[in-house]
Amino acid sequence: METTARPVLRSRVWLTAALALAVLGVVLATTGVERPVAVAVTALVGAVITFFVLVWALSTSGRQRRAYEEDLTAWAAERAAQAERLRIARDLHDLASHGLGLITVRAAAARTLEGPAGDVERVRALADIERTGRAATTELRRMLTVLRAPGGEAPPLRPAERLADLPQIVEDARAGGVRAVLTAADLADVSAGVQLTVCAIVRESLANTARHAGPTVARVTVGRESGTLVVVAEDDGPVAGWQPHRGAGQGLPGLRERAAALGGSVEAGQVGPGFRVTARLPEGTDDVPAARPERP
Repeated sequence: METTARPVLRSRVWLTAALALAVLGVVLATTGVERPVAVAVTALVGAVITFFVLVWALSTSGRQRRAYEEDLTAWAAERAAQAERLRIARDLHDLASHGLGLITVRAAAARTLEGPAGDVERVRALADIERTGRAATTELRRMLTVLRAPGGEAPPLRPAERLADLPQIVEDARAGGVRAVLTAADLADVSAGVQLTVCAIVRESLANTARHAGPTVARVTVGRESGTLVVVAEDDGPVAGWQPHRGAGQGLPGLRERAAALGGSVEAGQVGPGFRVTARLPEGTDDVPAARPERP
């Protein structure tokens, strides 16, 4: 995405005025006048010219300053709009990746089952796929409306996710086949931004587990260590015969960006046959340590 360069105020008004007054001074100094009337007229002319030069410099510099401030305001608004569109793009990635990932995983898991139990599971899978598809479509339509009409009516708002939403996030992962277990300490006085980031980390980690490892065991732990909120999401690795489904490759980089905005970090990598994501988020609000090769 191209960005407009920050406006810079470049004005030569006062330099021009100084040169003009210097020339005027030289002319007056070299003009020979002897009669008192001529001296008075020369001084009056010099004063008038100096007055008009100063008035011109003040008015011109004022116009340039106002134009610069307007350009700077427009530039700042453009930067804010671009940042908001990038945020929406990340949310679109989350919606598409998680929704479509869940649909793919449910369909793949149900397809491998046989017998009466398989028929029942396929009916449940179709219901889950329909519910997930409708929810993802609704959210995508809402955000695409914002992208098409950035100056239009504000979209309907929804509450920001909080730590209290973690059980539902884990339950959604279970519906997708992941045998997820949540262990969360009783955390008080956690800022809204940190809570939202924790929910995003847990959701993305479980979605990655569903895509790459299938219906395996996953453990999510949320606690506090020395004033730092620590989130650990790890799985036991792919189940036998599971074919990984590659994602867009933006999930973990997006989590690192969110954590870095809070002054935290995210580490991710293989741990034995499984995969672990560890996030550390200082409360109250950067380089991320190098991690082992990560899943896309």
